[in-house]
Amino acid sequence: MVFPKQVRLVEMSPRDGLQNEPGDVIATEVKTGLIERLADCGLTHIEAASFVSPKWVPQMADAAEVMASIKRKAGVRYSALTPNIKGLERALAAGANEVAVFGAASESFTQKNINCSIAESLKRFMPVIEHARQHGVSVRGYVSTVMGCPYEGDIAPEKVATVAKTLYDMGCYEISLGDTIGVGTPLKAKRMLEAVTKDIPVEHLAAHFHDTYGQALANLYAVMEEGLAVIDASVAGLGGCPYAKGASGNVATEDVVYLLNGLGIESGIDLNKLVATGHWICQQLKRHNGSKTGLALRGRGCL
Repeated sequence: MVFPKQVRLVEMSPRDGLQNEPGDVIATEVKTGLIERLADCGLTHIEAASFVSPKWVPQMADAAEVMASIKRKAGVRYSALTPNIKGLERALAAGANEVAVFGAASESFTQKNINCSIAESLKRFMPVIEHARQHGVSVRGYVSTVMGCPYEGDIAPEKVATVAKTLYDMGCYEISLGDTIGVGTPLKAKRMLEAVTKDIPVEHLAAHFHDTYGQALANLYAVMEEGLAVIDASVAGLGGCPYAKGASGNVATEDVVYLLNGLGIESGIDLNKLVATGHWICQQLKRHNGSKTGLALRGRGCL
């Protein structure tokens, strides 16, 4: 058991949290307000937007305006998802200081999601990664469906390792391993990580676990035991997967910080400010707060 002394949190709520939010398009000021509040909580890595076609993801149609309007804080990385060269060029013009590409370990998921094979999807990322690096912008790689697929069921750890290694070899400095539909368990998480770390050092890996079955914190504990020290999370548990009925979305950042505090692991996050931010965004969206820690602390009058 080798717990890290410090964990870096990557905040996903402005992008992964809001992109599938139903109803009217969320105002740009709400998005920038969320990002600025998150930075004030101590988060140093925030995925702020996604430069995808507004036809497919209307909530991200104002990505350029969001990036341009943020009151940026020194020492904070504001990243953006960029699936292709066109998206990358828009992200660079908007001042993204990191970009991300998004692959999957499931052939069926890739075919239904973007209508191509895994090999074809990875080939599409090559010019994006090369162009970004030419402009001095680092690239993060995502691998989704690492512990289960809505079409194929369980995913072999070796498949995850193959896709992750390809992205790493292409130049992604960090690979985020996503349990997209939240079906993982601690043993599955450990076996998946064991396969991936045969080719990629654990310090270049991150965990992106959804909480559909209430296993996300247990799964994070399991991979932190193996030395993983980067965690993707979303304030108030914002987000969700349209492919999993009842999916409750990303693990809540407040719950992760509470766990880290209990383990004596540094995160640099002010939990009270984070809980207040979670409640603020839920009020703006008129939705339920998905963080148990947020609800408990607010209910106890701690804020």
